[in-house]
Amino acid sequence: MAEISGKEKNTSKFIADYLKSTSPARIIENIGGYGVAAEYGTDSHSPVIMLRADIDALPITETNNFDYISINKGISHKCGHDGHTTILLGIAQKAKSIADKYSCRIILLFQPAEETATGAKAILEDEKFESIQPDYIFGLHNLPGYPKGSIIVRDGVFSSASKGFSVHFQGRTSHAAHPEEGKSPVLAMINTIQGLMALPSLHTKLEDSANVTIIHASLGEIAFGTSPGKADVMATFRSYKNRDMDKISTEAAKICDNFAAAYHLKHNIEWHEEFPANVNHEFCNSIIRKSAEDLGMDIVQPEIPFPWSEDFAYYTGKYKGAFFGLGAGLECPGLHNPDYDFQDDIIDKGIEIFTSIITNILEKG
Repeated sequence: MAEISGKEKNTSKFIADYLKSTSPARIIENIGGYGVAAEYGTDSHSPVIMLRADIDALPITETNNFDYISINKGISHKCGHDGHTTILLGIAQKAKSIADKYSCRIILLFQPAEETATGAKAILEDEKFESIQPDYIFGLHNLPGYPKGSIIVRDGVFSSASKGFSVHFQGRTSHAAHPEEGKSPVLAMINTIQGLMALPSLHTKLEDSANVTIIHASLGEIAFGTSPGKADVMATFRSYKNRDMDKISTEAAKICDNFAAAYHLKHNIEWHEEFPANVNHEFCNSIIRKSAEDLGMDIVQPEIPFPWSEDFAYYTGKYKGAFFGLGAGLECPGLHNPDYDFQDDIIDKGIEIFTSIITNILEKG
């Protein structure tokens, strides 16, 4: 049932129907789009612990040939969100008994549109979320390349900030024999690309990492008799720190403004898929470590943040929370690869660590 970001209608219905069998105090549907939240326990004075899973798939045609290959052409779960959702549905089977035992409230949030960085933000902005207001929030992601069943946790920044950037320059076409009669954006495009690529070295410290990746550029039309009148440049910005992202974004806009003015062009800038850096809360990280130790799970602590991004960062920017990794095995194909497949034998590990996190939160207070 793979569905891309913002189109998770059937996935959402399947999740809600299943959750009804687990006796939640309430189910909130269509939160932040096709999101679903199930609440267990009703004590308004108790801690509220939220666990989040993402539910969207990717527009990737998988190359696997097993029996459960995606039936939706060109769409598949190549990031493992189906596995994350299954883990949380496993928690749903025991959430009511835990909530009753500890007189707490447990929220299981199934979030849409993680891949486009719009889901978490939409959840937080939805008025339905006002009645939840978690005290703690946790999320995980399966990570190929790490020992199967290991827990990957990092203090401070766990994953990087990123955003997509695009600029459109508009000049005026002319005959290629008379370029002086037009306004070609070719130099603005070239200089903008060079300026963008220099931003990290000019505006971030050596110990902080940032990069600008040019992903697309186009100029004019394929017509040998025409001098171009339009150009587009697209890039992805990444940084470990939100302040560095703000800095290079501001400087990128200045570069475009300056070259548009220099070559007498109109221009407009757009930003896409904005992910803040995910910063873990110290106490929540300590709970993850203790839970892993209690279960005898290996703990891996990366020295530097991950360069990829996760919109879970919107939650940790507002609430006490932490995001961590669950090792998918050293031989597992990488995320977003056409041959990736979620490793089903780590589902129980995910259920165990989330359960332990809940009980350790309640027992440590």
